[in-house]
Amino acid sequence: MSEHPEADRQFLRHTVATLAYRGGKAVRDAPASFASFRASETSRTPLEILAHMGDLFGWACALAGGQHVWHDKPPGTWDEEVTRFFAGLQRFDDALAADTPLGFSIERLFQGPVADALTHVGQIAMLRRLAGAPVKGENYFKAEIQAGRVGPEQMPARREFG
Repeated sequence: MSEHPEADRQFLRHTVATLAYRGGKAVRDAPASFASFRASETSRTPLEILAHMGDLFGWACALAGGQHVWHDKPPGTWDEEVTRFFAGLQRFDDALAADTPLGFSIERLFQGPVADALTHVGQIAMLRRLAGAPVKGENYFKAEIQAGRVGPEQMPARREFG
């Protein structure tokens, strides 16, 4: 456990805001056909990955409250799952911003649901390229990302490529 628990919480909140920024970019303006795109017979569709990310933040919220419970929710529509993803980020960020103790350590919250979601955002971005609907690259170091800004409305990119 860190000697700076408040700083650790703020860092995790910034990580969640980074997920919102990058995740928003990966899902925004996806063509209708993208949700069901399959890179191979055994791969998940982008819709299945996005639904899993919604499940991850349901789990993250439960963990923050001290409960280790998982619920698989069948995928809805693309728009429903985008909304669910951002709603889950908001609930998790609210738990991190509260003064109440967390049910599990910051390190465990990061290594489980948050790190998994970072991987899945990258998968969705890669699948966009494979599906012929690429997301523009960006210098994310220059992005205006702020703890607490975890909804679909994000600041515009400062330095995109191509």
